[in-house]
Amino acid sequence: MNRHDLVIVGGGPAGMAAAAAAYDAGCTDVVILEREPEIGGILRQCIHAGFGLHKLGRELTGPEYADVYRRQVLERNIRVYYDTTVTAVTPEKLVTAQNREGILKIQAGAIILAMGCRERSRGALNIPGDRPAGVYSAGTAQKLMNCEGYRVGREAVILGSGDIGLIMARRLSLEGAKVKAVCELLPYSGGLTRNIVQCLEDFDIPLYLSTTVCEIHGKKRVEGVTIAQVDEKRRPIPETRRYIPCDTLLLSVPENELTRAAGIPIDPVTNGALVDEHCQTQAEGIFACGNVLQVHDLVDYVSDEAERAGRGAAAYLVEKADTGRTVAVRPGNGVRYVLPQNVHTDCGEDVSLFLRVTQPFGKVCYTVRSGDTVLATAKRFRAAPGEMEKLTVKAELLKNVTQELTVSLEVEA
Repeated sequence: MNRHDLVIVGGGPAGMAAAAAAYDAGCTDVVILEREPEIGGILRQCIHAGFGLHKLGRELTGPEYADVYRRQVLERNIRVYYDTTVTAVTPEKLVTAQNREGILKIQAGAIILAMGCRERSRGALNIPGDRPAGVYSAGTAQKLMNCEGYRVGREAVILGSGDIGLIMARRLSLEGAKVKAVCELLPYSGGLTRNIVQCLEDFDIPLYLSTTVCEIHGKKRVEGVTIAQVDEKRRPIPETRRYIPCDTLLLSVPENELTRAAGIPIDPVTNGALVDEHCQTQAEGIFACGNVLQVHDLVDYVSDEAERAGRGAAAYLVEKADTGRTVAVRPGNGVRYVLPQNVHTDCGEDVSLFLRVTQPFGKVCYTVRSGDTVLATAKRFRAAPGEMEKLTVKAELLKNVTQELTVSLEVEA
């Protein structure tokens, strides 16, 4: 059995940033377990621009952004196990993985889960019909097109209006395909406003809200899909069913498995682990960051979060169990979730809270309270579920807190 101080599961943007930050914080025995033959994660197939403006101060493509952090990993001589798939993580910090050499077991001093989130399959979504060719996850279609040079279809329907679904609508259009529809189960899009405009409206692609794909048609190849509007319980409304001919269906719906299999408590809203301000889960010494923790809008925020996790893991390896006082953080009026879900009041540093709202709003004022005490406020001209919000609570205010924090919003005239 191998032993390492810090094992990072995943060599995407979160894993690379966490590894470099942990190394710089004094933890030099760091290894990354990556299932692909290269590190970089999904960024390697994101050939569009728009990355790095917040974090690096310049606009880059996905591969260019990944290369910045790849170089940081290589410059620090951080070991990477390539073509290695992690199959199990235990609360005792035992990692089991497999590669061409066989089964690999590593006893870790600390673990950072940074494997991103994968999209749910057609079977997991329970879409009835035959099993024809032409059904892809959006991420798989993106890789086939951008990395392998394949054309996945000529007429497409996309289920899911998160950012990758929107970006693939544009990508297919640029390759000459006709995107017939983007369907979203919720009454609002989960993507950034700029992506709705640049990827759908600029290409005259219709977005159908409160709508799902309820049947796939075709034997050898997809011939079409039946879509329908859904009611308040997200059940298809029979009289709204209609058929759309197409040869391709992309599914853009995320899920999270390895964290749950490790027995780590999960937030039912984010589908990620419950964490503190250092990204430590409720399993001592196991941290989580990036899209495995919460689906981010911007990779810049993924890097920031991963660096916190890396520094937190390095500190844990020195201090072990943290006995400081913690308080819970709860979503209030108009807020769908807040992360982290608990914070140490004596952490000695400002704490960033990340949240998403329950529905689109106009002008709002966010408030962070502990009982009747206001700890932070922020005004925004608009709020949307597809856009993450960040609030900061000052350390000097946090140290006097004894009750849980609540983050809520009020709509302003």
